[in-house]
Amino acid sequence: MCRALDSLPITCLERAKELKALFGSLLQKSDHSINSQSKKNEKQSRLNEDEPLKWKESFEKLLSSQNGLCLFRAFLVSEFSEENIAFYLACDDYKATKPSKLSTKAKKIYDEFIGCDAPREVNLDHLTKSITKENMDHPRQSCFEVAQEKIFTLMEKDCYPRFLKSSIYQEASRKAKTS
Repeated sequence: MCRALDSLPITCLERAKELKALFGSLLQKSDHSINSQSKKNEKQSRLNEDEPLKWKESFEKLLSSQNGLCLFRAFLVSEFSEENIAFYLACDDYKATKPSKLSTKAKKIYDEFIGCDAPREVNLDHLTKSITKENMDHPRQSCFEVAQEKIFTLMEKDCYPRFLKSSIYQEASRKAKTS
C-alpha cells in the first residue's frame, strides 16, 4: 500500500536508515590480513560475501537467510510496502503460538493487517479476507494460511523481482562477485 512519507512512523524511517547503514558496513570487504583472525572466521566471512548471489536463486532462499530477509525488509520499507513481510512473518510466528494464546494473537494480527481500517492493511482479495474472518471464529495454527500464501505469492511475483533489480541488491551482488 502506498502512503505519504510523512504518514509513516518516524521509527520506521529511522529503522530503514539503520538497516541501510548496517548493510553498508556488512558489505564492506573484510581485511583477512589481521593475524589474530582465525581461518574459520575467514571462511565464514567468505560465505557471507557470497550470500547475496544465492538470494537470486529463489525467493525461499532469500527469506531463509537472516541477512537476505533483513535487506529485503529494508527494501520494502523504502517502497512503502513493508506490511507484506511483516504480515508474512507474523503468520509464521503465529503458527508456533501455544494453543492457549491463539485467540489473542489471531485478533491482534487480524486487526493490524486484515480488518477494516487496519493500520498496516495487506492487499488481499475479498474471498481471502472472508475465509480468514471465518477462521477467526475458531482460531487454529492454520487460521492465516490462505492469506499468508496469497501475500507470499504477491511478494514472490511482484516485490522479489523488483528487489533483484534494486540498487541495494545490485550493490550487494556486485560486491559478492568481486570478493
